[in-house]
Amino acid sequence: MQTLLRLLTLAPVLGPLSAPGGLQTAGMAETTGDWLETSWDRPGTVGTDGDALLGPRTYARRWVFLLVVSLLSCSNAMVWLSFAPVADIIAQHFFLSMDQVNWLSLVYLVVAVPFGMSAIWVLDSVGLRGATILGAWLNFAGSMLRALPCITVRIPNPFAFLMSGQTLCAVAQTLVVSSPAKLAALWFPEHQRATANMISTMSNPLGILVANVLSPALVKKAEDIPMMLGIYIAPAALACLLATACIWESVPPSPPSVGAASSTSENFLRGLKLLMQNKAYVILAICFGGGIGVFSSFSALLEQILCANGYSNEFSGLCGALFIVFGILGALILGLYVDRTKHFTEATKIGLCLTSMTFVAFALVSQLQGQTLALAAICSLLGLFGFSVAPVALELAVECSFPVGEGASAGLVFALGQAEGVLIMLLLTALTVQRTGPSFSTCRQGEDPLDWTVSLLLLAGLCTLFTCVMVLFFHTPYRRLEAESGRPPSPRMCTREPGTVNPTPRPFLETPGLEPPAGFLQEVPDPASFPKEHPKWAEAMTRNIQ
Repeated sequence: MQTLLRLLTLAPVLGPLSAPGGLQTAGMAETTGDWLETSWDRPGTVGTDGDALLGPRTYARRWVFLLVVSLLSCSNAMVWLSFAPVADIIAQHFFLSMDQVNWLSLVYLVVAVPFGMSAIWVLDSVGLRGATILGAWLNFAGSMLRALPCITVRIPNPFAFLMSGQTLCAVAQTLVVSSPAKLAALWFPEHQRATANMISTMSNPLGILVANVLSPALVKKAEDIPMMLGIYIAPAALACLLATACIWESVPPSPPSVGAASSTSENFLRGLKLLMQNKAYVILAICFGGGIGVFSSFSALLEQILCANGYSNEFSGLCGALFIVFGILGALILGLYVDRTKHFTEATKIGLCLTSMTFVAFALVSQLQGQTLALAAICSLLGLFGFSVAPVALELAVECSFPVGEGASAGLVFALGQAEGVLIMLLLTALTVQRTGPSFSTCRQGEDPLDWTVSLLLLAGLCTLFTCVMVLFFHTPYRRLEAESGRPPSPRMCTREPGTVNPTPRPFLETPGLEPPAGFLQEVPDPASFPKEHPKWAEAMTRNIQ
């Protein structure tokens, strides 16, 4: 019995083995819905020999890993925008200019450009566990460093400590934002990948939500700033503790899917080269990265835009909260839908179109006074249409770039998005001018109110431009899903569910431009035993190709 089990386990590795009567042992395994392999020798894997011999399976501890990554991402985003909702009070308390306060948020985008590539290498080389623990400690150290000017009196240059702490947290972010797609691919089965990616990805905007609500609620006057900084240390410390104590391995003993077995199959430099040569991926990276830059600028400057037209910090925080809440709700619905249908491309394009139209409405309405209900509704729609696309677009990036590692495909998108965010934010602030008409400003930094009209129109125009390019020029097959389904790669684009693109798989000999691989004529079972019209004919041909 043990010998038979071992032969069944080795069947997919040794190739087609014929059983009496032409029955293939690999086919027997497939009829039960499982496939088996000898071992999955991965660095950092903790498991027994029995685990290594198992087929695709999932482990309950994947949810612990997901919780840690989500908490770390949420904490990091809280630290990022903790100053933005109360920028005027921060400037007044620490004797800073508004440009200096803006740089406390902008540094996240600047650091992502040089450190983003390093983060991709760390994820693919050191592993998911090491990258998560490193990011957690950097995030905790940065949040502690920011609080020093409030703990120690008579610090001559508090801005240096604030900026240093933000910089450490910004370095941590480069590790955090690249992790969701890799975590979903390595630990979750195919039908849960988009949902897992959605949960960990949307934890970042959840942190932005908490910062937008918590900072204005905590800081009513300058004396409240030390309490705010201390409170933001708590989730960073918890994430650091859980990452260090509860994450034991980078990958599970047995992969949850066929695609997980091929994760990071290309080395770092070759993977980047393949990404740069992939036209569909380049278009997605530029357009979706531009969307990340637009939303980053919007989140960081929302309070300054609204207070210039007479809206309070509390209302700005409410708008930011609605923006995130509806974004998480939309991402949940869209993630579940995409997990079932695999309509990645359609969901991304439609979401970007609706987002562009909503951004145009925000650019116009935000310059009017007394439009609280309209602005609240617009910010809700921005989150519903815009933020919900993020996890789907990351899954789409992995699909169109497979077999390049998930860390590289997702990390490069974010690095490019942060670089575009720096340029967009600098351009927006440069285009602001002093308001010449009657002032309704509620900003408390003591400077003349600014006119954001031109900047907001530019923001809406850029969002529309990225959307048009994405809709018109982005087409791709879903390479990872095709590899997992066992069909030959599609030579043409695939904008529908891969399982419905070609209902009847075509054999290699009938596919123009494709040569039959070695061993194609091996007959187990013999395709000639079926008429060509028989549904088993295509299945037999596909198995022999494999």
